[in-house]
Amino acid sequence: MEEKNLIYEKSVKGRCGYTLPNTQNSEQEILSKIPDEFLRVEEAQLPEVTEGEAMRHFVALSVKNHHIDKGFYPLGSCTMKYNPKLNDVAASLHGFTDHHPLAPCSSAPGILRLIYELSTDLAEIAGLDAVSLQPVAGAQGEFAGLLIMRAYHQQNGRSPKKIIIPDSAHGTNPASVTAVGYTTIQVKSNAQGIIEPSVVAEVMSDDVAGMMMTNPNTLGLFESNCQQIADIVHAGGGLMYNDGANVNAHMGLYRPGDVGFDIMHYNLHKTFSTPHGGGGPGAGAVAVTKELEPFLPLPVLEKKEDGSLFFNYDRPLSIGRLHGYFGNFGNMVRAYAYIHTLGGTGLRRVSENAVLNANYLKEIVREYYDLPYDQHCMHEFVLSGNRQKKLGVRTSDISKRMLDFGVHSPTNYFPLIVPEALMIEPTETESVETLDRFAEIMKQIAHEAETDPEMVKAAPHTTPVRRLDEVGAARNLDVCYKG
Repeated sequence: MEEKNLIYEKSVKGRCGYTLPNTQNSEQEILSKIPDEFLRVEEAQLPEVTEGEAMRHFVALSVKNHHIDKGFYPLGSCTMKYNPKLNDVAASLHGFTDHHPLAPCSSAPGILRLIYELSTDLAEIAGLDAVSLQPVAGAQGEFAGLLIMRAYHQQNGRSPKKIIIPDSAHGTNPASVTAVGYTTIQVKSNAQGIIEPSVVAEVMSDDVAGMMMTNPNTLGLFESNCQQIADIVHAGGGLMYNDGANVNAHMGLYRPGDVGFDIMHYNLHKTFSTPHGGGGPGAGAVAVTKELEPFLPLPVLEKKEDGSLFFNYDRPLSIGRLHGYFGNFGNMVRAYAYIHTLGGTGLRRVSENAVLNANYLKEIVREYYDLPYDQHCMHEFVLSGNRQKKLGVRTSDISKRMLDFGVHSPTNYFPLIVPEALMIEPTETESVETLDRFAEIMKQIAHEAETDPEMVKAAPHTTPVRRLDEVGAARNLDVCYKG
């Protein structure tokens, strides 16, 4: 029998891994309650397996897949760190999971208190005044922030059309700008990898609604001119937006609101303890100044004079709803547990250790790869594989070779301003032994690129699935069971 069938084809006719409860209704009585247009005309082609075989199948797949509980995952700009399992337990409490989102507020005082206090916590961390937890992804947080920016200008009788973004911006930034109906003005980073106030001043005009920045930026460098830039943008009537994807680098060390940012989003699924990857679930809380608070998505959770909490829908300036309910609540529970377990001092230590780990690793591996921006970094750093490319080995080859050592690759080819980019974020949860081992792996691959480049170009060699036709795999997905 083919290996594929041994691994995946477990179905044997007549085998069963479940028993349906007795409904005390005949099949005909049940079918009579289903409209004819929804009735299946032929049997569903479902696999027939025992419970034991089904369990072994999915456990075997989980072992083949790489994940943070299995090995190092230094994916730059994504903060793939270990998250406490206790927070998953908290999010799974029956009082949270069994409560219906359409139930009256009076039935959920604890849930509303958690949402309210988490909003307050996140506002404090950002140095801003109000937070909506409704957006369910970082990109949707960006979308919400830009809608708020547009609504603010419209309320003030202005209709600017452009947003300034750096050349090192996350790809979601220009996408969000376009989705809201604005166009982008790109400004270039200087030789040190940050934005100069002068380049912003050159493009600032009445037609500019604001500027989006990530700080620290996607090179892992702190934008030390952000306050001067904010002054320029504000003087021209614009607003400052902070992409909060990299908050893991500066909690308790720096607050965007204190240096002139008016809006920012969080990625709760990166920084605040929801394991992420594979598309979700996400949470892109958006924080704003008091001046922009009336424009937050509705409903807004508010407190009455008697201290009780309620959702206020009477928000005439609101940008409206962004989600069917109030957001991904499980992410909120994990974030709340994470913040209240660590406290302010603990959150600061998270960022300090993230910065320490990144700089430690950078100093070890810089000898073997090009380092385009040679300076102190924050939570991540970007190498270039240009040296290896001259030997015929691309960054993608280096990353595929890493899989043979049981570690995930860094982010490849981003940010775009670094050729053959390797964007590495070790996070604060990795030990010095893990960092040393990863440095040895990178050293060995650099040596292999010089002595046996064909071996690197053919990697991976030890994974369950070898090198893929990535274009074909993306265009011809085949993930369905076929009976």
